[in-house]
Amino acid sequence: MERLITLSKRKETTSLPNFTRYLKHEIDWSQRLVLILGHRGAGKTTLILQRMSEVKDSKIYLSLDDFHFEENRLVIAIEELYTLGYRYFFLDEAHRYVNWSVDLKTIFDSYEDIHVVVSGSSILGLEKGKADLSRRAAVYRLAGMSFREFINLESGKNFPTYSLTEILEGHIGISNKISDEVDVLNLFPEYLQYGYFPFYRMGKDLYLTRLLQTTHLVLEMDIGPFEEIAHKTMRNMKKLLFVLSESVPFTPNILKLAEKLDASRNTVLKILDLLSQAQILNLLHASTQGISQLQKPEKVYLQNSNLAFALGPSEPNPGNIRETFFLNQLQAKHQVTAPKFGDFMIDDQFVFEVGGPNKTAHQIQGVPSSFLAIDNIKSGSGNKIPLWLFGFLY
Repeated sequence: MERLITLSKRKETTSLPNFTRYLKHEIDWSQRLVLILGHRGAGKTTLILQRMSEVKDSKIYLSLDDFHFEENRLVIAIEELYTLGYRYFFLDEAHRYVNWSVDLKTIFDSYEDIHVVVSGSSILGLEKGKADLSRRAAVYRLAGMSFREFINLESGKNFPTYSLTEILEGHIGISNKISDEVDVLNLFPEYLQYGYFPFYRMGKDLYLTRLLQTTHLVLEMDIGPFEEIAHKTMRNMKKLLFVLSESVPFTPNILKLAEKLDASRNTVLKILDLLSQAQILNLLHASTQGISQLQKPEKVYLQNSNLAFALGPSEPNPGNIRETFFLNQLQAKHQVTAPKFGDFMIDDQFVFEVGGPNKTAHQIQGVPSSFLAIDNIKSGSGNKIPLWLFGFLY
């Protein structure tokens, strides 16, 4: 126990960045149990350490991938620490601890005067255990960095977020205000290539290599153990990801994919679903109602534009990158589906067509509440909105 306390104190002395992710200000920290879910590298550890630095009461940081928890139960450790006066517990890497869900439920029910903040990189592992905690925990998802966060980090500015309604109704004034202060048209291509995860600050030249390594970790360490995937299925998963990276957005022909992978139709659909849950792919469906694991998506996208540069064998198609960015930024706060006309339907209300500067409204002519999201423009007019501005939603 002394060793865990010493490690925590050492962690407290870590130099933390002044930059904070958007989610820090959205979390209700008064809740007794907070779960923060997110992709590896999104900044969850930094987020909980920043919160921990603000707590004045007795507190401790525990990484649940520590070898101590291979043979010792978390619930016992909490009991001992509670008797020592600790009331705030910051638990990292929860997905690496097999009994995390059961122990958190027991801890929550046994101690009414403690606060527990839990983070984990594996979306799959946490999702599978969340059912027991659904009535007890406040659950939050940390997305990768928005274009707004990237600009603030690069420029030292502090641009606010804007709601979708604010952007649709006042995009001209908002875009002019932002573009007067920073060169958005130069920053945007940089963000699309390497700005989605905070670890790009470790070195832009090595970012795509690190992103590939992180993606393989998600496949091997997150999906594999929790889904008990066979070696052949894992190989098919990697093979499918490579196939998709060459052609996304991809309108899937499941039978052809199954033939190419020498796998069943249901196996291909399961792999697509797992890659979506792991935040490697985005599956666009015609509706979000009653979606099952074995339902074919209308289109398949990489989860973020950076992955297209990391996985693709050549320069990504600009049109693919634009759509990938739009879907990625909108889904953080909104429901996105595939409409009959146009590229995306938002909240069953707004239709968007995404394109370059010469894009016309032909595909959405006569469609009510329809808009163009246009790349390579500083400011728009009417229903023509700069694509980059949708990176200010969070």
